[in-house]
Amino acid sequence: MLCRSRKGKGTERSPLTFAHPERLLRTVASSDSSIAICHVLYSAHVGGAERVVLDLSKAQRTSGHRVFVVTLSDTQGALAADFREAVDTLDVVPKRAHGVDVTLMMRLSHWFRTHGIDIVHTHNELPLIYGAPAAKLARAVVVHSKHGIVPVTLGAHWLRRAAAIAVDRFVAVSAATAETATANRECSPAKLRVVINGTDLSRFPAPDGAREAVRSELGIPGDARVVITVGRLVKEKNHELLVGAVAPLLREDRRLVIVGDGPLRDPLHALVRSLGVEPFVHLTGSRRDVPALLAGADAFVLSSDSEGLPIGLLEAMAAGLPVISTAVGGIPAVIRHGETGLLIPSGTPNAIQEAASRVFEGDAALASLGNRARAHALGTYSVDRMARDYFSLYQECLVG
Repeated sequence: MLCRSRKGKGTERSPLTFAHPERLLRTVASSDSSIAICHVLYSAHVGGAERVVLDLSKAQRTSGHRVFVVTLSDTQGALAADFREAVDTLDVVPKRAHGVDVTLMMRLSHWFRTHGIDIVHTHNELPLIYGAPAAKLARAVVVHSKHGIVPVTLGAHWLRRAAAIAVDRFVAVSAATAETATANRECSPAKLRVVINGTDLSRFPAPDGAREAVRSELGIPGDARVVITVGRLVKEKNHELLVGAVAPLLREDRRLVIVGDGPLRDPLHALVRSLGVEPFVHLTGSRRDVPALLAGADAFVLSSDSEGLPIGLLEAMAAGLPVISTAVGGIPAVIRHGETGLLIPSGTPNAIQEAASRVFEGDAALASLGNRARAHALGTYSVDRMARDYFSLYQECLVG
C-alpha cells in the first residue's frame, strides 16, 4: 500500500513510495486513525446522493478524518454552504463542454495527489467514469457508490463498466440496486458490496411549532390535510403521475406539497396550471428545512418508477409520517406493506389516488403506520450505522 505524506494538505506523495505493512495496519486499525477521504459528486445541488455524502462527510470528519468533496460542475449548488461547513474543502474540477472530456481524468488525478488523498469515494455515473481511473493513477483506494437505478446510454454503460475495473469496492445502496448492478455486469461480483443508506435522524422530529410555521408560510390552512413528496424533479420520480392522480381530490382543505428542484420543474408547473389546481399545489423548490416541511404534512407519497433507497423516504419515516410508495428498487425492503407504510405498483394513478383519498379523509389507521415507520427508521437507518459500514469497507480495502 502507499505511504501517505502528512506534511500538509498540499503535499504531493511519491508514486513509488510504499508503506510498511505493520504501520499501515496501525493506521487503519480504528476509526480514531485519520485518513484523507475525497467524495466525488457531479454537483452540490440537492439530491439523494448529495444528502448521503453530506451526512457521511459530517460523521467522518467528527471521527477525526480529513474529508474533501470535489464536484465536476460547480460549487454553487443549494447544498454548497452545508458542504463548506461540513468538510475540510469543497472544490470543483470541472468537466469541460459536452461529450467526453479527455483532460478531466488527469486533472482529477493531480488534485488527488496534491491533497494526499487515501480514499476516493465516487458517487453515481460521471464521477465513477472520470474519478475512479483518476484515483488509480493517484494510487488511492477507490470506492464507488451506486445510489439509484437509472438507465444510461449504451456508450455510458460501457464507459461505466470500464471505469469499474479501477474500483476496489463497488457499493450498492440496497439489495435491489445490487441485483441491477449484477444483471448489468457493472462490476466484478467479487467487488460488489451492499451498504444501506442512512441519514441524520437527529433532525427529526422538527421542533415544536414547525407545523404551524411552515403551513403559515405556504398559505395552507391549519385544518387542511396535506400530502407531501420530496425529491429531485426528474423523470424517474414521475411527479407527473402523482399530480395527475391527486389533482381531482384537491381543494382548499386538501393540499399537495412538492419539495425539490430539477429539469422538469417548468413542465410540472405547466401541468399544475393546466389541471386548474395551482392554488392547492405548492412547489417549494429546493429547501434546507425538510424536517419542518415534513412536520407540516399528514402523509408522504412517492410515485417513482425507479429508485435505489431514497433519502426522502427515510426522512419521512423518521418524521413519523405514513408513507405511500411505489414498490420499486430497494423500497420494498424498507416498507412492510400495511405495517410501516403502503406499497403500490408503479405507474398506477388509481392506486395513488385511492391511498391519497385515505389521507384526505383522515383515515386513523394511517397514523399507526407512521409511528411504526419512525421506530423502524430510528433503529435501522442512522447515519452513524452507515458511516461505520463504510469505514469497515475502507479498512477492508486499505489492508487488503
